[in-house]
Amino acid sequence: MNETLIEFLGGYTATNNWGAILPEILLALLALGLLAAEVILPKGKHAMIGRLSIIGQVGILAMLLLPNACSEWIGTTNFSGMIALTDVGQLMRGFFLVCSILVTYLGGVYLSKQKLPKTEFFHLVLVIAAASMLLVQSVNFVMLFVALEAVTVAFYVLVAYCRTSSLSLEAGLKYLILGALSSSILLFGIVLLYGVAGNPGLVGASRDSLNFTALGNFISFNAENPLVLGGALMVISGICFKIGAVPFQIWVPDVYQGAPTPVTAYLAIGSKAAGFMVLLNLVTGPFADIAYFLKPVLTVVAVVTILFGNIAAVSQKNVKRMMGLSGIAHAGYLLVGVIAAMTVDWAVYAVIFYLVTYLLASFAVFAVMAHLSGADDADQALSHYTNLARKHPFLGGVLAVGLGSLAGIPPLGGFIGKLFLFVAAYEAGLYGLLGVSIIGVVISIYYYFGWIRECYFADSVIEPSESMLSGKDRWVMGVLVAATVVIGLYPSVLPIIP
Repeated sequence: MNETLIEFLGGYTATNNWGAILPEILLALLALGLLAAEVILPKGKHAMIGRLSIIGQVGILAMLLLPNACSEWIGTTNFSGMIALTDVGQLMRGFFLVCSILVTYLGGVYLSKQKLPKTEFFHLVLVIAAASMLLVQSVNFVMLFVALEAVTVAFYVLVAYCRTSSLSLEAGLKYLILGALSSSILLFGIVLLYGVAGNPGLVGASRDSLNFTALGNFISFNAENPLVLGGALMVISGICFKIGAVPFQIWVPDVYQGAPTPVTAYLAIGSKAAGFMVLLNLVTGPFADIAYFLKPVLTVVAVVTILFGNIAAVSQKNVKRMMGLSGIAHAGYLLVGVIAAMTVDWAVYAVIFYLVTYLLASFAVFAVMAHLSGADDADQALSHYTNLARKHPFLGGVLAVGLGSLAGIPPLGGFIGKLFLFVAAYEAGLYGLLGVSIIGVVISIYYYFGWIRECYFADSVIEPSESMLSGKDRWVMGVLVAATVVIGLYPSVLPIIP
């Protein structure tokens, strides 16, 4: 009996290749190390903790960028079918690390103006990064749900992190309630799929139906089963909440406004990217054989999301809410790429390219917002940016480039990102979606350029002043702007499109 048990357990642990998830392990250790540093270091040295976090993350990123980093596990499935390492997964690992580094930097800017705990903030940023990296490599619903909830629970805390702000606490409560609802929908969908795919009376049934490969094999034989379609629809609905797609977008404006600016940036970029990569993994993996059902559903969602996000953003005067609503529109554009990926293989890389350009432009804008925000971080009206280009020429330039890229103005990176998505949509025959996307871009130019107009073309003249920026601030924002311009002029420098 003991030998049988040992043999059984040995079969499960044989694929536990810990080196395959070394970056995630190092991030977890770094997160614990920050908590230990707060205890060990004298109180006067606690300002070093944010810098230690950034240095550690940069080191892990450098390790990932090595030519053969984790290459021996690419294309393999590890931890008893829980995690599969792919080239796309490697790209997204780097994406989430860059994202967490920039959020840590913005967190330092934000926390310098607040009397709030700092170490816990940096710790939670690392937890989200590690969980997001595991999430996009998950090929089993158990792993997917655990990683997703690790991300979501950490965001519950970060959204309400400014406990002195009623808007932050309100945002945290709304995100908690609606997040719990979306998790329930997602979990119920998983249960439906697991139950029907484990039915021995159906062709292709498997006891391991939580595994994407086994589930995909079952769905290939039962693509018209109503329980399969219902379960898949509920899973997609749960993910649509995470990406802020209509009709699950109601939380976005309030949460984006109330959350601290660095957390808003993390939600807008990191959380959205994780959700879209999960969605891509599902529609090109286990759900591939029900594309006939998912395509019309996602098409309607994409159309309404693009139009709602752009039209609602036009009348917004609070810039955090405007970024939230425009983020809904960007989710719609990315959904176009997801739908195209069901037909055009390289559309997956077009989605990743778009996410990279969105990261650069959005962080440039959020960096400006973080520096200009006062004690009340939620109160960031459009009028606060009047004459910004004259008061702070550097910040005005950064904001203009970031907003121009988000609007898709050539020759900036956002233009190329949209171009790749639209070409993929054209090749996939999504002509109606392509037309709606172009209409959405035209609408977005109005409110993005309205913000730029407020910065550059107000009547009064104010003397320039740049004393609020340090050399580090200029360097970080300068890199974001330079990368946005370079990628727009030379897209091949970003080796994502194969």
